[in-house]
Amino acid sequence: QLQLVQSEGGLVEFGGSLRLSCTGSESTLALETIGWFRQASGKEREGMSCISSSGDNTAYADFVKGRFTISRDNAKLTVYLQMDKLTPEDTGVYYCASGGGTTPQTLCAMRPWQGPYGAWGQGSRVTVSS
Repeated sequence: QLQLVQSEGGLVEFGGSLRLSCTGSESTLALETIGWFRQASGKEREGMSCISSSGDNTAYADFVKGRFTISRDNAKLTVYLQMDKLTPEDTGVYYCASGGGTTPQTLCAMRPWQGPYGAWGQGSRVTVSS
């Protein structure tokens, strides 16, 4: 069964950058759409960015477009989220999750009760100071 292990988050200054990684335990990760979600305190979980299995199709929430970049290296079974121009509003716990064969657009738009129901990473806490 696929397991996802995330890199640690961190404390970043306003305007700074941070890269998160999500590594799979099995080669099946290379066959799945993967998404990054954020859980901020007191807010509903939100889809940040999602990427297809091949990496040729990506989706971004409007409020991260131009600042966040998702990528993957299937040879390393790893998906990355490069976060630039961070603001305090980006503070939260970030999770990666597997979405099977769904499209990145569908995966990122899922409300919490809609899924995804695949593997989840353990979470990476990101705090952006003002």
